[in-house]
Amino acid sequence: MILSDTDIRRHLKNGVIRITPVPREEQIGPASVDLTLSNEFWKPKKTGSEIDLSKIGFKEAMEHFNAEEIELKPGEMVLGKTLERIELPSNIAGRLEGRSSFARLGLAIHVTSSFIQPGSENHQILEIVNLSQNSIKISAGMRVSQVIFEELKSDTSKPYSKFGRIAKDQ
Repeated sequence: MILSDTDIRRHLKNGVIRITPVPREEQIGPASVDLTLSNEFWKPKKTGSEIDLSKIGFKEAMEHFNAEEIELKPGEMVLGKTLERIELPSNIAGRLEGRSSFARLGLAIHVTSSFIQPGSENHQILEIVNLSQNSIKISAGMRVSQVIFEELKSDTSKPYSKFGRIAKDQ
């Protein structure tokens, strides 16, 4: 079951779902919460050769940087991090979506990593790609994504904060 704005507000008030910093009222939609972009980004390192994913990991392939504003050229990808840290109980999962106003301009917010595991306690990493023919500027503080919460029928036996490999680093 997808949580409505009424459910989301109740869960935020009771501490069932924790979002830090606490979302402002205008961030809560009919069945989602808008998330803002932090100033923390990663871009692919320019190696001049192919990347063999069986031999190289994230830290070797990506370069971390901070910026208040970045420009994405057509086809360019960058990873961004949400300002908000989301903590979910073991019976609620989340799904990241882009916002339609940006999608219509050619900005994709995630490629495949849209699922937030139940029991997560972290910031979300966004796979931001410019699909348009024009350069696009994005800035820290922009509400570029939204999260939809779904209630599980039962608690998971493997909450992500305890069993996820990368969960503690975000």
